[in-house]
Amino acid sequence: MKILMVDVDGVLVHGRPDDGMPFATDLERDLGLRLDVWQREFFKPFWPDIVTGREPIEPRLTAVLREIAPHLEAERLLRYWFENDSRLDRKLIEDLARFRAAGVALYLATNQEHRRAAYLMEELGLRRYFDGIFYSAQFGHRKPAQDFFRLATEKAGAPPEDIVFLDDTLENVEAARMFGWQAVHWTAGMALKTAIAPFAAAAVTKEFR
Repeated sequence: MKILMVDVDGVLVHGRPDDGMPFATDLERDLGLRLDVWQREFFKPFWPDIVTGREPIEPRLTAVLREIAPHLEAERLLRYWFENDSRLDRKLIEDLARFRAAGVALYLATNQEHRRAAYLMEELGLRRYFDGIFYSAQFGHRKPAQDFFRLATEKAGAPPEDIVFLDDTLENVEAARMFGWQAVHWTAGMALKTAIAPFAAAAVTKEFR
């Protein structure tokens, strides 16, 4: 294993910073926007193009809010979303750092649009812990598309068999395996050392002794 790819939501990030609840738990109370309406009018019709970089999020979100929540500005909603979907798994970050110290390159491999990808790296500070981010809007393809894994492999500069991948979505894990990555279906309570033990060299796993 030379490279460890890590998904974001459901693996590294788990909801609101204070309690881990979904970021939209109090959306209607706080911003006067019903989640089901937002999902129906924005995410269902427009998200596929936004998350694959075919269009930016701001103009489309502004237009939708003008119809469903004219009191609410797009920038305020984006800030609320990003800040309330930012609880980091600190134990996992600590464990990942030990692998990085042992010479393993760490990358995020995630379905994100441009704005949140930048927020994760810069404002949430994940650039301190990872060597980079590979995301769907950057590539024009989202997991589980094989083109996502192909482009991430090319950018990483390593053979597929040298890449280990953690993702909480089984469909993504199976697609990664199909491409040749060593993929782990990440579940709650899983320990990093145990999860990747079959793929990690002894020189790396000894960091956990």
